[in-house]
Amino acid sequence: MPESNVILDAAAIGRALVRIAHEIAECNENSTEVALIGIPAGGNLLAERLGKILSDIWKHPVPVGSLDVSMHRDDLDRRAAPNIHPTVMPFDVNGKTVVLVDDVLFSGRTTRAAMDALNDFGRPKKIQLAVLVDRGHRELPIKADFVGKNVPTSAAEKVHVRIGQKDEVILERA
Repeated sequence: MPESNVILDAAAIGRALVRIAHEIAECNENSTEVALIGIPAGGNLLAERLGKILSDIWKHPVPVGSLDVSMHRDDLDRRAAPNIHPTVMPFDVNGKTVVLVDDVLFSGRTTRAAMDALNDFGRPKKIQLAVLVDRGHRELPIKADFVGKNVPTSAAEKVHVRIGQKDEVILERA
């Protein structure tokens, strides 16, 4: 039976998101050019929460969208059927600083797929990456700009992010 530990509780997730939002604000002087895009499924709720925090910091609404990356993945031939989520892009990405938001950064392949999918919607001025958990094990040269928590893991371990009724991040050991 797998052993699991809570590595971030609701309060720690809240603190991490506030810190990430302040880091985004510090790195982006022109706040009206910033838009957040969540990568389903975990990144969507995190992007919404970051959008609210940034709106409070900047005193204006921050556009938030979601981007399905399933058809841009490089492992389509290894999956029975892609799990497709709706893409919601209620703003023009051209000339914007787009902050991609995801729950866990692992191999970097989902982030690469997100950048490919984003190109279908235009050409952002800049793309930044915010993740709640960076667990290492990169297979591509991708690094997050904003990280809530670095969690060194083995390849056999899993990180589960639960956002909703009970916020927590769990590390499961095989």
